[in-house]
Amino acid sequence: MSVVMRYLKKSIIRGKWAGTRSPSSATSTGLALEQRPRLTMEQVPKSRLAEHSTDAQAAYQFIHDELELESDPNMNMASYVHTWMEPEANKLIMENINKNLCDQGEYPVTTEIQRRCISIIGDLWNSNDAVGSSTVGSSEAVHLGGLSMKKRWQQKRIAEGKDPSRPNIIMGHNAQAALEKFARYFDVECRMVPVSLESRYCMDVQKAAESCDENTIGIYVVLGSLFTGHFEDVQGLSDELDRIQEEKGWDIPIHVDAASGGFIAPFVFPTLKWSFELDRVKSINASGHKFGLAYAGIGWVLWRSEEYLPKELILTIDYMGAEVQTSYTLNFSRPACFMIGQYYNFVRHGKEGYTSIMQTNFANARTLSLALEQSGYFDVISDIHRPKGVYEYHRNHKAVSEDGEYNPGSPCVAFKLTDKFREENPSVRQSTVSKLMRTRGWVVPNYALPPAQERTEAMRIVVRESLSKEMLTKLITDLAWTAASLCGK
Repeated sequence: MSVVMRYLKKSIIRGKWAGTRSPSSATSTGLALEQRPRLTMEQVPKSRLAEHSTDAQAAYQFIHDELELESDPNMNMASYVHTWMEPEANKLIMENINKNLCDQGEYPVTTEIQRRCISIIGDLWNSNDAVGSSTVGSSEAVHLGGLSMKKRWQQKRIAEGKDPSRPNIIMGHNAQAALEKFARYFDVECRMVPVSLESRYCMDVQKAAESCDENTIGIYVVLGSLFTGHFEDVQGLSDELDRIQEEKGWDIPIHVDAASGGFIAPFVFPTLKWSFELDRVKSINASGHKFGLAYAGIGWVLWRSEEYLPKELILTIDYMGAEVQTSYTLNFSRPACFMIGQYYNFVRHGKEGYTSIMQTNFANARTLSLALEQSGYFDVISDIHRPKGVYEYHRNHKAVSEDGEYNPGSPCVAFKLTDKFREENPSVRQSTVSKLMRTRGWVVPNYALPPAQERTEAMRIVVRESLSKEMLTKLITDLAWTAASLCGK
């Protein structure tokens, strides 16, 4: 078998058209002949260029058929990334797929659309003076937010005649890897705050405050934890940092990693204080390709005002006779079409549309959460289906809010097998649930929670717009079937 697999990895079978007519030839009725290419025994290597060209339709068919073996993106419950847009958005994206976003002089209307998007997002995040940029995604955006905090800290240290060579940044162990990557790539000590059940698997505000010193350039706060969907307490941390500044004189800024929550909180939790209405928050990022409802990759980073964007990060460009342009991103060339897709969503949906879509996501997520708990097989770790201020799944709190107020978070349902199920079925691994769900077409990841809680494994379902009521019913049924099958029922 290994010999066969090695052979198959080296080459693919070339396709040819059956008959004498080309695929683009017109029939006697004027209709184009549509025909799938026939396969022959001629080989096309996989890992090097073939000696000869392949027919366009045959090349398409080879790649198309191989990609068909992958999961359906709409049944990928692991990902926060949006997987569906309206036909009109798809049309706009294809019409502009050949535009380079960094060519500001060549595409002035595209540049103006980006400016409008920044203004719209700044308004959503409670700033009339915000400056910012689109990015490839939140990973680039959090790096830019971290760099601005580092540069401003270094400027202040040098002005005070102090050592600027030992910066540190603070984040929870639940932070996405891109945040830790910033510290590693840009020579900043990374101070990771352990998480606990009591802190809802998020950064503990008190422990974060205790980790600060005069070399702390800032704190990353996550609005929508990757693991469980919980929102970290931005206002609580802001209050702690105000106290620290009053006592010790350390003026420590906050960058909010709102990769998922930045396009949720304004519409579902409008009274929650997390953005530029808090003076301590100097910069925010979000992923347009998550709950901004656009395709990957489009992200956003905004600073509360120009004052907080260090001049060292701004590059002035006079390129090929174009007007002088400015850039403060890590990437230059990148597609403009996904940013245009984001603008389509803003124009198309407005506040009313975004609110309706997000509320539907949360209604489905709460339905899923309650169904999992009522099945008797699962405990739900996330808390978006519990009344505001009620946490801790293991205490069996009442799960329905009487006044309609629920805990803030992303529409992410994190869950695990109950202790009772594990005791009665000691040979069953939770990862088997994930594997069996694959046989039904679903991608439901199983993973360890962050350090200090890594002995607890969780599964996660991100409820996106593409999860219809019918799909949700099937998902719940398949999860119950999987658990019942594993315990022999």
